[in-house]
Amino acid sequence: MIRIYNSLKREKEEFKSLAEGQVKMYVCGPTVYDEPHIGHARSAYIFDVIRRYLQYRGYDVTFVRNVTDVDDKIINKAREEFKGEDLNSAVKKVSSKYFASYQRCMDELGIREPDAQPKATEYIDRMIEFIETLIEREVAYVADGDVYFDIKKAKDYGKLSNQSLENMESGARVAAGEKKRDPLDFALWKKAKEDEPSWDSPWGRGRPGWHIECSVMSSDILGDEFDIHGGGIDLIFPHHENELAQSQGAGKKFARHWIHNGLLTINGQKMAKSLGNFVTVDEVLSKYNSDVLKILYLGAHYSNPVDFSWKKMEDSKAAYERIDILLGKIKKLKKDKKEEALTEQFRKSFAEAMDDDFNTPKGLAVLFDIVNYCNSLLEGKDKGKNQKLMDALSIIEEITNIFGVTFEKDKGKLTDKEIENLIQKRLECRKNKDYKAADKIRQDLDKKGVILEDTKEGTTWRRKI
Repeated sequence: MIRIYNSLKREKEEFKSLAEGQVKMYVCGPTVYDEPHIGHARSAYIFDVIRRYLQYRGYDVTFVRNVTDVDDKIINKAREEFKGEDLNSAVKKVSSKYFASYQRCMDELGIREPDAQPKATEYIDRMIEFIETLIEREVAYVADGDVYFDIKKAKDYGKLSNQSLENMESGARVAAGEKKRDPLDFALWKKAKEDEPSWDSPWGRGRPGWHIECSVMSSDILGDEFDIHGGGIDLIFPHHENELAQSQGAGKKFARHWIHNGLLTINGQKMAKSLGNFVTVDEVLSKYNSDVLKILYLGAHYSNPVDFSWKKMEDSKAAYERIDILLGKIKKLKKDKKEEALTEQFRKSFAEAMDDDFNTPKGLAVLFDIVNYCNSLLEGKDKGKNQKLMDALSIIEEITNIFGVTFEKDKGKLTDKEIENLIQKRLECRKNKDYKAADKIRQDLDKKGVILEDTKEGTTWRRKI
């Protein structure tokens, strides 16, 4: 029995999927306006592990992660990076550039792609239809080209974030230019501003608010009710609170289980460019294997914050090397007669840990218990120890597969197709003027024995002799 802490109920509960053997899961993805940092990576990794474990337990998982490719941050970045250019074109360039960076980092981290990855701009028509439904149901109203959700019409608004309406209203304000009835009412549709990206709607030119996209995408792909909604704890209010309000306002049951991951700090401080402690995925992967970063993440329960430091990365590297060295030794052994192994208890202990709200620190501890057991066998003279070690190896491989830890490093030779795919990614980066990412791909290929040559006819490659 899997038990999950449900943020909506603020308690652990038995996980029961809507359809037997199936899980429908939606996770809030990136807003693509900057290079992905290790906080983004942690969230993506957590839900990848949860997805893998549910599949290990026999569920058929449909996993959806959205992409916000138009919003204020992207528009501001477009003005900054492409001064003087048409803003609509610049916004597309920014979102395309940083979405490519996000995808590349997810690939390098070994985080599997979702089954569906919808973009906000692909869903404008459906968002308009959804907003029309809210207006028809009298839970939303039009105000001079803007459309707002009326929180006074929401059922138990504040129940997800565990806040009272009175307390929220006491600190809320109406910004200049807003025509909302209540300070807590939130925008479903924003009236177009000069030069900004906009679309036609029954209320005039404009663009959707942030919260509406997730309600529309999730219900369109997964249905009006689905099993799990995930995201960072910082999204509980207002984003997820507003998603819940507007989805229920449209007559949808929405998500049954809410899972929220804790945030990442740097040496005990919040990560921010202004503090000079902003650490990108690329920066970490230039120094460490992705498995090392994953072991750091696994050491904290998903719901808790995790503190990053380069010292902790060195500790994770040492832990990683302990497992890697052991695997190398076991794989060199020859099979001997089958003897009863004591490894089944490890499998059971791991399942008990992960069944308890995906407790990766306990699951990781089980993995190192197996490592200690194997090292003791290697030093001893037990009868049939080789077989016991190989049985243990099979469980290590089960656990590391769930954790997405491969121990492959750069040992494998790239296939021609893999090389050509990377060259195509590099070309896309250069088209988007993301020269840093393009250079990194060239450097990575060089490390793996592949030389690129840019010619007038295109990019050619050859292997080092």
